[in-house]
Amino acid sequence: MSPQSNHIDKLNRAIEYIEANLMQKLDLDMVAAAVHYSKHHLQRTFSKCLGLTLHDYLQRRQLTEAAKLLVFSKKSILEIALISGYESQQAFHGAFSSMYKLTPNAYRENEEFYPLQLKFEFEGSFEMLDREDSEWSINFATEDDIPYWMTLVRLVIDGFPHLHEGEHIETLANRIACKEALITKDGEIAVGTLLFSRKTGSIDFMGTHPLYRQKGIPQAFLHKVFGELTDAQEITTTTYRDGDKADIGHRKHLKALGFAEAELMMEFGYPTQKFVLPRKTGHK
Repeated sequence: MSPQSNHIDKLNRAIEYIEANLMQKLDLDMVAAAVHYSKHHLQRTFSKCLGLTLHDYLQRRQLTEAAKLLVFSKKSILEIALISGYESQQAFHGAFSSMYKLTPNAYRENEEFYPLQLKFEFEGSFEMLDREDSEWSINFATEDDIPYWMTLVRLVIDGFPHLHEGEHIETLANRIACKEALITKDGEIAVGTLLFSRKTGSIDFMGTHPLYRQKGIPQAFLHKVFGELTDAQEITTTTYRDGDKADIGHRKHLKALGFAEAELMMEFGYPTQKFVLPRKTGHK
């Protein structure tokens, strides 16, 4: 078993335990004991491979399930708070509002469920994970790629507040027809996807498989986009605002890629910020 395969096995076991006990009060010590790993090793593996701590994953999953109950059940908010691992309605109110930007009651009245975090599911051979010199083939997505694309979307939902699958699939189909949807794969696994607009020069969706975030995929995508947008002097995208507790590092990642902060925005009722990446010589 390769080192990466060993890590993935450990992560899968921890995730399965979390999912089986999602509506209980869990912590790192409990999960580590249940899967027979050192808590420090499990925490380090979780953070390194997935880009967020086990605590953050657990909280986001529990709040997502709470949001589902708010919309699709008649349970009281206090009852939902308690079965979501919170000791009081007040504590639940604060955590939920900081992530969803709506109070639990307002979210219920809105009657529109969308996930904050979906279950991480890792299946496949992941052959290119162990390669040090991976060169990514960036291709235009086809309709046959849509199922693979959506599997990746569910893994990176944390970076896209208020994303609805049905709307995304409709947009994706239109962008595929216009050759504005890019994809890269490791075998049959989509490990990177990107939607861009030739008209506005914007990147409307860029997702990288959690296990491949250190493999240079975003850089390869940006080079490809600048190659397609030959007249554009910059490309833009949006992400969380500074200080948003729902952000697990997406702003930091964009800045590492060379993006600079621009104006504040509201998208689908969610506070975001525009980021701008100027064209450089290496992008020509």
